[in-house]
Amino acid sequence: MFATGLDWAAWAVAVPLVGALLAGLLPRLGPVLGLVFSLLTALAVAGAVMAVWHEGPVRAGLGGWDVPLGIALSLDGLAALMLAMTAVVGLAVSIYALGYLHSSQTRGKFWTLWLWLWASMNALFLSGDVFNIYVTLELVGLAAVALTALSGGAAALGAAMRYLLVSLLGSLAYLMGVALLYGGYGVLDLAALGAAMEPDKVSRLAAVLMTVGLLMKTALFPLHVWLPPAHGSAPAPVSAVLSALVVKASFYLILRLWLDVFPALTVPGFELFMGALGAGALLWGSVLALRAARLKQVVAYSTVAQLGYLFLVFPLMAVTPGAWQAVVFFALAHACAKATVFLAAGSLQQAAGHDRLAQLGAVMRKEPVTVFAFGIAGASLVGLPLTGGFIAKWLLVDAALQGHAWGWASLVLAGGLLAGGYVFRVLGHAFGRGPVDPDHRPVPAVMVWSTLVLALVSVALGFAGAASLELLALHGGQT
Repeated sequence: MFATGLDWAAWAVAVPLVGALLAGLLPRLGPVLGLVFSLLTALAVAGAVMAVWHEGPVRAGLGGWDVPLGIALSLDGLAALMLAMTAVVGLAVSIYALGYLHSSQTRGKFWTLWLWLWASMNALFLSGDVFNIYVTLELVGLAAVALTALSGGAAALGAAMRYLLVSLLGSLAYLMGVALLYGGYGVLDLAALGAAMEPDKVSRLAAVLMTVGLLMKTALFPLHVWLPPAHGSAPAPVSAVLSALVVKASFYLILRLWLDVFPALTVPGFELFMGALGAGALLWGSVLALRAARLKQVVAYSTVAQLGYLFLVFPLMAVTPGAWQAVVFFALAHACAKATVFLAAGSLQQAAGHDRLAQLGAVMRKEPVTVFAFGIAGASLVGLPLTGGFIAKWLLVDAALQGHAWGWASLVLAGGLLAGGYVFRVLGHAFGRGPVDPDHRPVPAVMVWSTLVLALVSVALGFAGAASLELLALHGGQT
């Protein structure tokens, strides 16, 4: 019996890591092992979340070694919510992949890489020092790149190489910042750095390098050029994981650093600059999604747009300090909705043999459950009532209005209208007239129903806003 949240959290890292090893050694059993270890990982995460809920934040050195000799692990409300987000999406993706993957060779590689990625993300959310964060960030990046190239072909390999180069450049910038901080303060622990941080030139340079490196991995406009090819050409389960989870990991680090380590380094105009980048992402990504000719391109460019909301955290925190909680809830709602639309897009692509939007109408009429799931998740992306996206955008607008930031509130509303444009552009093809596609390939039931269940989770989040905010209130650092 495990006494603390960190015990559960350690299992949330160890379980998928063991699963990845076994799936690599026994590739024929990959689907069975993948499902079993996905369920066990989700149970470990549930234990960690409940422990934080009842016991509060906890922090300790790995293996009983105290900081600075030991590697610090930290579990608070923010980390717990990110673990829960990854578990919900990850479990749905694992079930979906049982029907999506057909090649035995691809199945074996997928389960090894996916469980490795899941373990790395959980370790990243729990890391309490900047160097261990670098290590887990690299593990996440390598697994994500390998998954991007999983389908083979020139397009996938080219997208994976571009992703790899950008990821390595971002990691190098982050590591240079870590070196500057260690040279200046002699510690790597987040809490110790936050307590010792001075607004000098070296610290500011380190903050800039680390933030820019993470922005590259998050694909914030105008550093987003690698994202649409990578997410659009990857297999559907991989696209869902990349857009819903992987880019959130680097955003989580940006938020954690500026909440707990760098708040003393803020200079006038910084919040406005970050907000302007977020606004650019929201507008430019939406325009490209409205113009895209392929379904997966629409969804990929919509990721570029929706990431813009996350970076409104900086201007909103300047006027309403608690606004970061609204942004984190938005990340949770977006993860469930975006994973759903990518899974639905993958099902439609598999049914039709292509994802050309203009020619998908007949297939969409033959797959009503998948289209219904896409519609529910799309409603969350738009921010329609009774969805998690509605609550998230309501919280963002409320934070802006509390600080009399009318411009940012208007931007959130405008983003919802643009999202409605590209979501209803896709759904409109399902209601057109025309013959049934004779080449329609039935989609396995496990793909259809896992997608629908995840879509319903995005609705359930519309009723879970209060609980999520209570969990975030158990943040262990500065607020």
